[in-house]
Amino acid sequence: MAPFGLLFSGLLKKSLSLFSDASSLIRVVNVIPAVKSFTTSAGAPPKRPLNGYMRFVKQQQPLVVREYPDVKAVDVIRKIAHQWRTLTADQKQPFQQLSVVAREQFKVDMQRYQSQLTPAQAAALKQERRRRLAKRKAIRRKRELNSLGKPKRPRSSFNIFMAEHFEESKGTTTQGKMKMLREDWTKLSTSQQQVGGMKSVQLAEDDKVRYKNEMKSWEEHMMDIGREDLIRRKETHKDKTATKGGKQKSKVKVVKTKSVGATTARSGKKA
Repeated sequence: MAPFGLLFSGLLKKSLSLFSDASSLIRVVNVIPAVKSFTTSAGAPPKRPLNGYMRFVKQQQPLVVREYPDVKAVDVIRKIAHQWRTLTADQKQPFQQLSVVAREQFKVDMQRYQSQLTPAQAAALKQERRRRLAKRKAIRRKRELNSLGKPKRPRSSFNIFMAEHFEESKGTTTQGKMKMLREDWTKLSTSQQQVGGMKSVQLAEDDKVRYKNEMKSWEEHMMDIGREDLIRRKETHKDKTATKGGKQKSKVKVVKTKSVGATTARSGKKA
């Protein structure tokens, strides 16, 4: 079977003619590598293959950088993303087809890799996968909350103290300055922190009030748009104590009822 680069080169020449540097694109298309087998090396798992869009980005990035050398990397990606959106389904098909073939090969290599693992290694790999998924989920949730305008948490008095004294702090690097500021804050006693850093403490208290008010307004807005799942669950200590007390009280009633019934039964036997 002929390599995919040769099978789809003619199609790609036509589909990519809409770009300004068509000749350069054609040269790159003609040397699209065939799908490689993702074999393991040094016990490492096979790498997940690129999707169709990322293959297009990898191919176009050096061309766009050559055409726009002064453009920032993020703007280069934006230009490539715009180019991808302008392509038709037929023009995207060669990149997506290569991705499909690569995914099938990835499944085969992954099965081969997992069959060589010991039970302990398999368990460690599964745990690592769970950790990565949890991290991705946390990142997605944080982005969602930011997009919904969730207020930022209040700063502590130490964070405010560090921000105010950062420039005048000793140290040549950022880490060195932060270390010196933490040492200076630790050397202060509680009373000195309250007196010497009164401004920082007051600002921290004001920030707590700000956060409380903003969170109240934000949660009301979340209720209005049907996102009750993002609202904090509130359960006071008094409610827990009352619930526990009610359970204990009911138990006492049961015990008393049993004891009265037992006394009645005994008196009946004696009679």
